[in-house]
Amino acid sequence: MKKSDNPIFVTQPDLPEIQEFIPYLEQIWDNKILTNNGPFHRQLEKELANFLNVPYISLFTNGTLALVTALQVLRITGEVITTPYSFVATTHSLWWNNIKPVFVDIEPKFCNLDPEKIEAAITPKTTAILPVHVYGNPCEVERIQEIADIYGLKVIYDAAHAFGVRYKRQSILNYGDLSILSFHATKVFNTMEGGAIICHDAATKQRIDYLKNFGFAGETTVMAPGINSKMNEMQAALGLLQLKHFEKNILKREIILKKYREALSVIKGISYLEEKVNIKYNYSYCPIFVDEKELGITRDQLYEKLKENNIFGRRYFYPLISEFPMYKGLDSSQAANLSEAHKIANSVICLPIYPSMDLDIIEQISHIINKK
Repeated sequence: MKKSDNPIFVTQPDLPEIQEFIPYLEQIWDNKILTNNGPFHRQLEKELANFLNVPYISLFTNGTLALVTALQVLRITGEVITTPYSFVATTHSLWWNNIKPVFVDIEPKFCNLDPEKIEAAITPKTTAILPVHVYGNPCEVERIQEIADIYGLKVIYDAAHAFGVRYKRQSILNYGDLSILSFHATKVFNTMEGGAIICHDAATKQRIDYLKNFGFAGETTVMAPGINSKMNEMQAALGLLQLKHFEKNILKREIILKKYREALSVIKGISYLEEKVNIKYNYSYCPIFVDEKELGITRDQLYEKLKENNIFGRRYFYPLISEFPMYKGLDSSQAANLSEAHKIANSVICLPIYPSMDLDIIEQISHIINKK
């Protein structure tokens, strides 16, 4: 089969036609409001809250600053239990708040924090749990909340991958004390860069809004040492437009993912994640897992073979966050047994998936894997 002429990357941003965006830009140019809680910002918060079926949402310029701020909102200190299998921003947000991350192993079926291993990691310094809905797969939210309630811990979900995901017919974002979204260009819903915090009451929403705007509560009143992490009007305008196309893009992603599974199901040594019941997925990623003995080559050999054919998957998430220098030397028991996380990190490749992707790419990838 012919090598792809152009590089095929793991993702490609979903963008509307430029002509659709021009009227929004014209309105921004006319009213000269670029930021500071402008009309598009307010409108997007309202429409997202309705679309996602969440009580309160506060927009941010990116998901990392939303994570950093969420920890400030709940006044989290000491130690926080989290996963080593995520993008580094999850743990970096703790470090920037002078909080010690305590890594707990994942469960292999869905790559999420294993709730049955959380209790053993709790110490008198533990104040919160920071799980990740990895690849948009919901964590075991009921069990995690049960543990949090027993020990008096807060729960903040990194839901960067989980925009639009529903569990038991309600938004997965309604679980925990706070949930954080990312609207980065790689996400299923993007505003180029962007993010949000979802909360449950007006008082918390007010505190979030203070903290993301330097702590200002009025022209001359500063309530807290906040930062500047507001979403600007161009990001918000794009978000309003993107929301109109979201559902049809998710349907396209679902078709692609099903085609992948159909094509790869006959290849020994390649597996993928199970789908849970009672979940509406957003099909944000297409991770496969390589069994070296069954397939006959290592994950990294397959990764390089795909690159040789102009197909650029990503090893999300390799290496583990706990392997990076700033976290590797942490002196607690959290690194004692991360065996499942290591196994998954050393076998995963996320294959290209985006709404405009040509389905012939799936055939090319299947051919490359079969050919080895």
